[in-house]
Amino acid sequence: MKTFVIFGLGNIGREYAGTRHNIGFDVVDYLASQHEATFQPSRYADMTFFMLKGRKVVLIKPSTYMNLSGKAVSYWLNAEKPEEPGHMLVIADDVALPCGTVRIRKKGGAGGHNGLEHIIETLNTDEFPRMRFGIGNDYPRGMQVEYVLGRWFPEQIPVITERIKLAAKAVEEFVLGGIDNSMNKYNKLPDAAPGPDSKPL
Repeated sequence: MKTFVIFGLGNIGREYAGTRHNIGFDVVDYLASQHEATFQPSRYADMTFFMLKGRKVVLIKPSTYMNLSGKAVSYWLNAEKPEEPGHMLVIADDVALPCGTVRIRKKGGAGGHNGLEHIIETLNTDEFPRMRFGIGNDYPRGMQVEYVLGRWFPEQIPVITERIKLAAKAVEEFVLGGIDNSMNKYNKLPDAAPGPDSKPL
């Protein structure tokens, strides 16, 4: 049986729920809900799993806070032992991409993301698959931290709601068809654009 470990990055705590930096949590939460899987507190993370056409899909939400994400990633890779290095996927926010844009890569640097940076340092490699979920950069100069840790603007919410669903489908494609198929299918989609109507999640 093939095992895939999907890491959604974010910060634990009610004050961080629904913030841009927690989009990794939001994607795996949605994925879990679609497969009737329930997260349970465990070592360094909340975790759950479900079966997808004979494959075990483990969902991990690190409870170490973003800056120590590598601790949870290292532990759960060792615990679940996916057969191949490519059978893991890290989902993280990215200010360099337009709001709602989803991009999948086989490897790459941290791009200034503290969670990815700690994972790279802990694993001693940047050669692992990741999904970058665009949160945009519509913030005044010097206000990046406040923007990243802030909640979505009303006009962003409809886009984000739909793109979370799309990102979950991309994860399923990654598990069933491999990273090349998921990249070919989802990286070519046009960038999202905020709609005129909005309402809170």
